Amino acid sequence: MAAQDAGRVTIADIAREAGVSLPTVSRVLNGRADVSPSTRRRVEDLLAHHGYRRRAAQPAGRAELIDLVFNDLDSPWAVEILRGVEDVAHAAGLGTVISAVHHRSTSAQQWLVNLRARASDGVILVTSDLAPELHAELRRLGVPTVIIDPAGVPTFGIPTIGAMNWAGGRSAVEHLLSLGHRRIGVITGPATLLCSRARLDGYRAALESAGVEIDDRLVRRGDFSHEAGFTAGTELITLPDPPTAIFASSDQMALGVYEAARQHDLRIPDDLSVVGFDDLPQVQWSPPPLTTVRQPLDEMGQVAVRTLLRLIQGETLESPHIELATQLVVRSSTGPVRG
Repeated sequence: MAAQDAGRVTIADIAREAGVSLPTVSRVLNGRADVSPSTRRRVEDLLAHHGYRRRAAQPAGRAELIDLVFNDLDSPWAVEILRGVEDVAHAAGLGTVISAVHHRSTSAQQWLVNLRARASDGVILVTSDLAPELHAELRRLGVPTVIIDPAGVPTFGIPTIGAMNWAGGRSAVEHLLSLGHRRIGVITGPATLLCSRARLDGYRAALESAGVEIDDRLVRRGDFSHEAGFTAGTELITLPDPPTAIFASSDQMALGVYEAARQHDLRIPDDLSVVGFDDLPQVQWSPPPLTTVRQPLDEMGQVAVRTLLRLIQGETLESPHIELATQLVVRSSTGPVRG
């Protein structure tokens, strides 16, 4: 590797030339004892050769930790994100601190106090709606930050990892249209979330493209929970002219629709077709197995950590926003319209 100026060389460059891992270079920089003498000499020689200087915002003695912050932890969706984050963080020799701020400013402020004390190397926020002053404090502390599935359009220059929610919503409804359904209900997520609005827009785009009039009576608002799916599903299937199919914009809500259908003696898919969104592991075993849009939750977690590692190393990202593809997974909860 040709010598680089001190302002551009990264620990990734050093690790590559030394033939060691990023955590090994980090341990050398932090004065850790768990590095062999020969490896330490090789890394130190390269650091000196390239004139590497630790970033000013990265003092010695970092904890080799990253913070993973959720609004809530009561969903299988969060578990899938965590699985992906842990896979990459563990391989990179980083520990993960998990927090939930529960939409309360006091919780967020306490988390920030704890973050300062831990001196974490970086932060991953999931479905973030942290107040602007908290984002500003993260910038002031110089803590690299990545957002998974941003609540709204990012305005703070923070890299984001998301999924193609609009395309996923459209593919779900196009599948139902291909089976002959024309009265298709939808249960959305919270209006404050960008992913909810995008899935609803995909639903509308599919209907409009097929020349099917959008009936606002078939649109219900939910919060991604099983309970919301049950409540909204009950409202839809008890309409005077009920839908023959329902697109629930989360798997949890789709399972709530299942229960609503069961209590009203409707068979899935004979009497009602149902499509979810997420492809959580358990839905392939639901009776019947759920047709859903696979959102690559674990991969989103993995990409978020890889992006965060690049920021920690001082690298420049090619793009601040990454959207991963969704995929329709057809199982047994959807069938041709009857009657």
